[in-house]
Amino acid sequence: MSPSSPPAIDPQELRRKQRWISATSLVAGVICGAFIILLLGQSSPNPWRGFWSYVSGRSMRVDVSQPTVVNRIQQLRRLETVVYTMDKVISGQRENAVLPDFLAGDKILLLVHGQVVAGIDFEAIRSSDVALHRKDIALKLPEAQIFTVTLDNQKTRVYSRQTGLLVPADPDLETRVRQEAERQLRQAALEDGILQTAQQNARSTMSSMMTSLGFDKVDFK
Repeated sequence: MSPSSPPAIDPQELRRKQRWISATSLVAGVICGAFIILLLGQSSPNPWRGFWSYVSGRSMRVDVSQPTVVNRIQQLRRLETVVYTMDKVISGQRENAVLPDFLAGDKILLLVHGQVVAGIDFEAIRSSDVALHRKDIALKLPEAQIFTVTLDNQKTRVYSRQTGLLVPADPDLETRVRQEAERQLRQAALEDGILQTAQQNARSTMSSMMTSLGFDKVDFK
């Protein structure tokens, strides 16, 4: 019985095996290299740490183009920056030109608790109100305005009511006194500088917002 000869090797099969071995070695080398860099980066503060951070880290980029900034500001809509409250006694009365009050008069005292809300309407801001220069931004804010003047119905009540013996109580008198209370409340808030305070608070809010977007300097026109 003659010895058998080794089986013939297919050249194409040999090349496929060589390519598979090369690819496997490359993947293994990359994994080992990354693992070594990770260990070096975590073990001591050396240049490898910076390299690993550069390779594996993720950077965050915030879009601070002019249209984006304008849109962000407009999304604030009506920013309420000041709430002014007041407690006051408001009086109102009806008199008769001939008869005395105890016969034909009508008087009401209203204990009023109300509030005035002021702020900035940022929907009115335009692209021309925002100027960008690198990391600096200049803003022209809309003027502060009073948004609402309201009376707290739970805390506003009739303190006293005196009606003459010969006349019925005027059903519209309390309504007119409430309207006068709102007018006086608005006037008191304006005299105490509510609009100036609202403007200052809006600037502080915008400065914080622009800084959070990445701007170094915020100016107001």
